[in-house]
Amino acid sequence: MANATAKMNTATDAPAGPQRVTLSPDGAAAPDAPKKKRPVLPILAVLLLALVGYFGYRWWQGRNWETTDNAQVEGHVTPVLPRVGGYVASVRVEENQQVHRGDTLMVLDDRDLRAKLEAAEADLAAAEEQTTGGSGQAVAQAAAAQATAGAARANITAAQANATKAHRDVERLRPLAERNIVSKQQYDAVVAAAAAADAQVQAARENASAASSQATAAGAGVRVTRSKIESARAARDAAALQLSYSVVTAPMDGVVAKKSVEVGQLVQPGQPVMTVVPLNDVWVTANLKETQTRDLRPGDPVEVEVDAYPGHTFHGRLESISPATGARFSLLPPDNATGNYTKVVQRIPVRIRFDGRGDAGFPLRPGMSAFVRIKARS
Repeated sequence: MANATAKMNTATDAPAGPQRVTLSPDGAAAPDAPKKKRPVLPILAVLLLALVGYFGYRWWQGRNWETTDNAQVEGHVTPVLPRVGGYVASVRVEENQQVHRGDTLMVLDDRDLRAKLEAAEADLAAAEEQTTGGSGQAVAQAAAAQATAGAARANITAAQANATKAHRDVERLRPLAERNIVSKQQYDAVVAAAAAADAQVQAARENASAASSQATAAGAGVRVTRSKIESARAARDAAALQLSYSVVTAPMDGVVAKKSVEVGQLVQPGQPVMTVVPLNDVWVTANLKETQTRDLRPGDPVEVEVDAYPGHTFHGRLESISPATGARFSLLPPDNATGNYTKVVQRIPVRIRFDGRGDAGFPLRPGMSAFVRIKARS
């Protein structure tokens, strides 16, 4: 009866759940020794140290790093504009097609331009024909006028020599006429001959002046004829240039986008018909807070993560920092003098250039969102 009571008390005091019991030497049941407690505090201490070390490392790394998710990939988006108007004869590319510099994108109907070129070539041929006849004649006339002017100048010299001789004769006969050694008639004849020689000198000078004027006019005629030829040649070259514009080519290597032209469409000069986006020349524009740019300098290393490729990091360098905040270049810049002033942290755009050439497995396209980490070299 006592043993049964002891067993009941043992069963009542024991914790719930299975428990192994052992028999004592006298046959009574005795519980096993309690288990040892697990080392919870050391484990918690190790975890705490790990967390402190992790966040301490992040803090230490973050001391010299500036980050922002206000960034996106940028690139050249070049519009294709025809230089001449006309109807579209053919379109050689499709949307999102890869093209190379100089590839034909579209061709305009060039019949009107060819007609203008033929008319310009005819005008040039007529001007050159005048060169063979008119201009050659003008050159000959100019040469003859120059020769006439030279002869007129020579006549001046001869007339001056005759006038000098006549005046000397007058000087020799004057004393003889005063002493009546020679007759008055002879002396008057010598005086008249001297006056006639002076008149011949004046006439020779007038003739030389007229001949010189004719030579100048003939030279001007030659220059006018040659200028007509140059004008006709320039018109021909301009018509040929306009004809070459009827073939629209790619301005650079890239991908065709935003194509808005079809065969038979009438296009005007300067009308956007498509764009070409070069994917091999892209960069990142990050808009940093003004408080983040204090220690940044061009050349600082940058890590870029693009949302399209999670887990992949692009490396680059800080290329340049904008000279003004983004608000200064907005359509309506803020005016703090209006009385409604509220201080906000401004954003300053910075340009980031990637290191090396792009990875074909991770192509970057303008407009992609990015996360940027810039290490400031303090």
